[in-house]
Amino acid sequence: MKKNYLKTKLSDKRFEAGTDEAGRGALAGPVVAAAVILKPDFYHPELNDSKKLSAAKREELREIIIRHAVAWRVAFVSQYIIDKINILNASILAMHQAIKYLPVRPEFIIVDGNRFKPFGNIGYETVVNGDEKFQSIAAASILAKTFRDDFMKVIDKRFPQYLWRNNKGYATPAHKAAIRQYGVTRYHRKSFHPNVEQLKFDF
Repeated sequence: MKKNYLKTKLSDKRFEAGTDEAGRGALAGPVVAAAVILKPDFYHPELNDSKKLSAAKREELREIIIRHAVAWRVAFVSQYIIDKINILNASILAMHQAIKYLPVRPEFIIVDGNRFKPFGNIGYETVVNGDEKFQSIAAASILAKTFRDDFMKVIDKRFPQYLWRNNKGYATPAHKAAIRQYGVTRYHRKSFHPNVEQLKFDF
């Protein structure tokens, strides 16, 4: 078993929330964010960026995070809102919503990436590749990814021709081919491709 030595916290605050999103680069479906506050002594040797874990390992770690976190929340921002305010603003909105509904108010926030907007008067810091450096951001990445994947599997049953159960709404060749053949659904982000012909370009 590979051990990962992610840091517990960045600040000296008792309740530090890590936040991350999933689905930012997809052609269809919502962007989903999670916020997680972990106990100061929490440690799991396999906790890591969700993209580096198998689907089975993400599911296993999700249950551990939910069971042991001081607080956690997941928030969805729909494709309609993405089209209105753009994907960056929608990603930040999703993170804000997840933080807002945490049952424990954080005293500091650490954010995966390099873009964020102030959340009230709570201090924050962005961390590039934060899901590879801090446990709470890694935990948030796992929750965001798994809850979004679950959603995409549900809507796949309504539109199986797009293979969302496999591609989760991302721009795979099969997904783009299906859009050319069947057009777009209400779950597709129109701002990413206002017409089907645009899909000849790489996203």
